[in-house]
Amino acid sequence: MNAASLSERAAVLALVSATRGLWYRTAALVEDAGSALRVVHRDWTGFEPFDVSQAEGLVDRVGLDDLERYEDTIARHEERGVRVITVLDEDYPTNLRQVYNRPPFLFVRGGLRERDSRAIAVVGTRQASVEGLEQARRLSQELARNDVTVLSGLARGIDGAAHRAALDAGGRTVAVMGTGIDRIYPAEHQQLAEEILHAGALVSQFWPEAPPTRMSFPMRNVVMSGMAVGTVVIEASATSGARMQARLALEHGKRLFLVKSLVLHEDWAKRYAERPGTMVVDSVEDILDELVTMARPAEQLTLG
Repeated sequence: MNAASLSERAAVLALVSATRGLWYRTAALVEDAGSALRVVHRDWTGFEPFDVSQAEGLVDRVGLDDLERYEDTIARHEERGVRVITVLDEDYPTNLRQVYNRPPFLFVRGGLRERDSRAIAVVGTRQASVEGLEQARRLSQELARNDVTVLSGLARGIDGAAHRAALDAGGRTVAVMGTGIDRIYPAEHQQLAEEILHAGALVSQFWPEAPPTRMSFPMRNVVMSGMAVGTVVIEASATSGARMQARLALEHGKRLFLVKSLVLHEDWAKRYAERPGTMVVDSVEDILDELVTMARPAEQLTLG
């Protein structure tokens, strides 16, 4: 798939802006059609939307002036170093493209790389214990030293420790944000975010000025799980966003790694430890060994 034109990307944004419901359904519609402009112009030649009436209703809410406005929006953001990557672009993250609830577009500062397909999400509570912070640092540092991109959510606690450790190890780290890309949250992570730009990227599925909301962080967890090959949970209560990401990882067919201390202390983690796709880990070596195992079938298929 070639990189999408400015007009195609503008059409994606216009369709999403007109969407009344789940954004990922619009992403699927655009991908199935192979063109956002075809959707806007109701060109169903050789293609029939899953729900024609819903697609027609969506297009009814898009005007030609919207396309021009979003072309200007994209150009303005890219002039200041913020890229807009849509599901029609070849550099849309490979792992994320494979999950059903992928977002139609991402705003990106910094650079995403092919090597980021070998990424592990490190997540946990904002109110982390001293032991939990140390576990996050140790694990993230070793992942980074072994050429694994560390994904996290730029939040206080475990997230911040994971990003910092990856940076200190000279590795790559990507922050998946629950706000617009121009709204660093929490504010005290402004310096951390700037450092991440030099060793990875900031990624958001929200409009650049979007504030944090009740729903934005669960949506952020979808993207973080989708971009990774697996998620490791350090510390998390039964009601935390990290537990939600554990569920999403299994739903997405990704590996779920639960540190042993979490399983010993949290009932939800004990139950998740019994589910297919979950691995209880004592050390980063357990995760690295599993990454090798996960990669082996693809290598054998290539060689065969």
